[in-house]
Amino acid sequence: MGVMCGRYAVTTDPARLAAEIDARNEVPEDVASTANYNVAPTTTVLTVVDRHDGNDADQPIERRVRAMRWGLVPPWTKEFGKGPLLFNARAETVQTKPAFRAAAKNKRCLFPMDGWYEWRRGPVGANGKPQKIPFYMSPADGSRLFMGGLWGAWRSPEAREAGDDDAWISSATILTTDAVGHLTQVHDRMPLIMPLEYWQAWLDPDHPVDPDLLAPPAASLVEAITIREVSPLVNRVANNGPELLEPVS
Repeated sequence: MGVMCGRYAVTTDPARLAAEIDARNEVPEDVASTANYNVAPTTTVLTVVDRHDGNDADQPIERRVRAMRWGLVPPWTKEFGKGPLLFNARAETVQTKPAFRAAAKNKRCLFPMDGWYEWRRGPVGANGKPQKIPFYMSPADGSRLFMGGLWGAWRSPEAREAGDDDAWISSATILTTDAVGHLTQVHDRMPLIMPLEYWQAWLDPDHPVDPDLLAPPAASLVEAITIREVSPLVNRVANNGPELLEPVS
């Protein structure tokens, strides 16, 4: 049924997000913090992690907001930007797939978002191809969603040999699971919603993932999400503004 969770919207800035969730803002000031209504893979995005100071297990764990590239770079990658663009990972297989299993052990994150887009196949258009009809899924009460993700830190073989500790690139992927309830009307997959009561266990850097956290979300979480058809403007990444969220009448 096409690409899963390849676009979303997020309208908070790092400082506000950090204040909301009582986290330390570690996003550099030069990273754009404006609202993004059409977030696409390879974009720098906001993520939430729990980490020890200096990765020292004797130091306390602190929640942090970090900027990462959307599209996980596996540790064995030799050249940045080459290879598959891993912007999604199936929750069912992250513990066994080589690209994700190391991150699943102790590098789990959250992707904050206002909502996400999905496309459904429509009637054949004038060009003889089926039209892509976009839909936007978001909480009915306007609250923020947090999706489960995995992250990693990568540096080139050359930087590794030189011992360059400033050359690390952080990247992340959004987990997907079977769609639940009325969301199956749009797509058979959905992002893995991570409710607040799971955050501590999900983000814990000292323990492997609890398989129960990888299960599809509860029906009650999904019932609170509305679906609306939106303008095909979202089909072009260059289009970016609140008009993308307007329902098609």
